[in-house]
Amino acid sequence: MAPPLTVVEAELDVAGVVARLERALEEAGIAVFARIDHAAAARAVGLELPDEVVLVFGDPAVGTRLMQADPRVGHDLPLRLLVWAQPGGRTAIGYRDPRGLDIDPGADPVPTILERMHGLLERLAHDAASSEEIAG
Repeated sequence: MAPPLTVVEAELDVAGVVARLERALEEAGIAVFARIDHAAAARAVGLELPDEVVLVFGDPAVGTRLMQADPRVGHDLPLRLLVWAQPGGRTAIGYRDPRGLDIDPGADPVPTILERMHGLLERLAHDAASSEEIAG
C-alpha cells in the first residue's frame, strides 16, 4: 500500500499553481519531464473531471544515485506533484514523502538524498500554495 499523500491547500487555481511550480522548477534547474493534464484527457473522451494536473520532474544527477543503490526505486522516480481542484473552489497540491521509498536508508548517500528530495517537495508545495509572489 502506498503511503498517504501530503496535501497542502493552495490559494490560487490549478493553472496558477502549476505555472508557479513549473517556474520554480525551471529556476532551480530541475527538468520537468512531463505535464499530465488528467482533466483534458477526460474531456477528450467526453468525460468531465475537475482540473487535475501531475508534474513529473527531477534531476538525473540526483535520482540516479538512488537507483544505483537500488534499481527498484526507479519505479517511484522521477518525483511528482499532483495539483487538483477541490469542491468549493479550493486547490490542493499533493506529494508522497520520498523518505518512505522502499530503499535501504543505510546505503550512502541515500539518507541525504531522500531528505533533500523531501525538502524540495515540501518547499515547492508550500511556496506554490502561497498567495505571495515567489522571489526568484
